[in-house]
Amino acid sequence: MIPGTFATLTIDEQVDYGYFLTDGKDRVLLHNNEVIGEVEEGEKVEVFFGVDAQDRLYATMKKPLITQDTYGWVEVVDVVEDMGAFVDIGLSKDGLVAKDHLPFLREVWPNVGDKLYCTLKVSKNGRFFVRLATEEIVEPFFKNADRALFNKEITGTVYRMIVAGSFILTEEGYKGFIHSSQREVEPRLGETVTGRVIDVKEDGTINVSLLPRKHEAQGSDAERIYAYMQERNGAMPFTDKSDPDDIKERFNLSKGAFKRALGLLMKNNRVYQKDGWTYFKEEENNQ
Repeated sequence: MIPGTFATLTIDEQVDYGYFLTDGKDRVLLHNNEVIGEVEEGEKVEVFFGVDAQDRLYATMKKPLITQDTYGWVEVVDVVEDMGAFVDIGLSKDGLVAKDHLPFLREVWPNVGDKLYCTLKVSKNGRFFVRLATEEIVEPFFKNADRALFNKEITGTVYRMIVAGSFILTEEGYKGFIHSSQREVEPRLGETVTGRVIDVKEDGTINVSLLPRKHEAQGSDAERIYAYMQERNGAMPFTDKSDPDDIKERFNLSKGAFKRALGLLMKNNRVYQKDGWTYFKEEENNQ
C-alpha cells in the first residue's frame, strides 16, 4: 500500500466512521467521506492511497484526475500569495502547484477557473504535489496543423511561458506560440485565449496573434481618439502631420496607426483638421 497508487482490497470491517480494508496482510481505513456508492463487508473495491495531515495512510474510492503516470488539465480553485495555486485533482484535498513552479511575475499567475496541464508527484513521506507538464511530456500529444488554418480564429490554453512569448495548446490539439509582439496584454498561465493563426510552420505548429485585425484595430483606435477629443470639448492639437513621438506619447500608437484611425474618423464625417488641430465636425461652424 503505497501513496499515489491504486489497489483492489477487500472490505474487512465496518466501523462508525468508515471501513477497514485489507490486502490479506495489512489494513487501511476507507473513511465514510471517501466512499462512493454503497459497499458492504467482504466486497472488493478499487481504491487510491494517500496520507492525511497526520501522515497516516488512507484509502479513497475517488479517482484522481491526474496520477504519477498521467497528465491532464486541472482547474485552479484557489491562489495563495505565499504558496501558489491550488487545483482540483478529483480528491477530497486539492493539489498545490507551488509558487516556485509558477511564473516569476505575479500578474501572470493563473486565476481561479484557469486550467493547468499537470501531473501528480508524491514525496518520500507520501504527500501529494502537482507539477506542470514539461515540453518533453506535452510534445507527443500535439497534432500537426494544416495550412488551411491560416488566418482562421483558434482557441487555446496557455501551458508554458518564456520571455519571448506564450505557448498554447488548442482545443484541436495544435501547439501554438504567441510572440510578445502579437499581444496587447500578456496572457496568464492557464488562461484560455482566442486569436488568429498568422503562420502555419513546417513542423506543424502555428503562430497566433491576439491583436485585432487591422480594420478592427482602426475602429478601436478611432474611438479612443474620439473619446480623447470629447474630454477636450471636441478639439485636439494633433493631426496626421503631428510628430510621431508626440503621437506615441499621447496615444501609444504608431504614426501609421494614428493616421489610419484619424482617416476613418474623417471618412465617417466625424472630425476635420484645420491649422494643426483636429475638431469635431459639429464644431466646424463655430470656427
